Amino acid sequence: MKTENSTENSTPESAESVLSRRALLGCAGAGALGLAALAASSAPVWAAQGVSDVDILNFALNLEYLEAEYYTMTLTGKNLQQVGIGVEGRGTLGPTMGGGQLNFSDPMLAAVARELTFDEQQHVKFIRSVLGNRAVAKPALNLLGLGIGFGSDAEYLTVARAMEDTGTSAYIGASTMIQSKTILGAAARILADEAYHMGNVRLMIAQKNITVPRLDGVDILPPPAGNRFFFADNFGLTPPRTMEQVKAIVRPFFPNGMNV
Repeated sequence: MKTENSTENSTPESAESVLSRRALLGCAGAGALGLAALAASSAPVWAAQGVSDVDILNFALNLEYLEAEYYTMTLTGKNLQQVGIGVEGRGTLGPTMGGGQLNFSDPMLAAVARELTFDEQQHVKFIRSVLGNRAVAKPALNLLGLGIGFGSDAEYLTVARAMEDTGTSAYIGASTMIQSKTILGAAARILADEAYHMGNVRLMIAQKNITVPRLDGVDILPPPAGNRFFFADNFGLTPPRTMEQVKAIVRPFFPNGMNV
């Protein structure tokens, strides 16, 4: 079996061929801001810019670095590099600022946090293995981009809710942008995982009576701030966000911009 490093140094292959070779559909994990977030704009814009599936995966990798770094830091007090996950690649490798280990007061939330962390770490590893030596490096990250996240269970759930709802809504746009049916099939499984994340986090927010802020005009807030347990409209459909709307939400976490 090839290691992550050996894959990164191998001869470049198409993203689809690597996915097929590694039996993608057996891979675990998904990030709330994964494949979905990077392609959530209109198809003509992406087509005009000549954006490929490899470009999409690299955009996703930036977002997955953010989510995996946040979850790993809150759970362990360490960053991805310190737990042995590769973050080198093209572009500028940046530091991670802010945050530290959170001592969860709720054992159930601590168990959920462990699964969230595992999923996001695996997604980073997976995308890097697919991209090989074309993967971008982790850019500089400010984990306190929203000003909260490490002080309490409530702060953790507030940030997690923003990540999970954003990623789930962004997938709608990505589903029409991805050219490879293999990658599209994987994205569908990623969306399912993200929906489980979203429902779990929103339910805990309602149970703990945590008032979360509105992210933008698209947002549908869970109780007690809102009245919907699920992020769905009156047709039972998750609202879409454009790529620019997604970027506006995550921009505070990237002080020097993304590596693209």
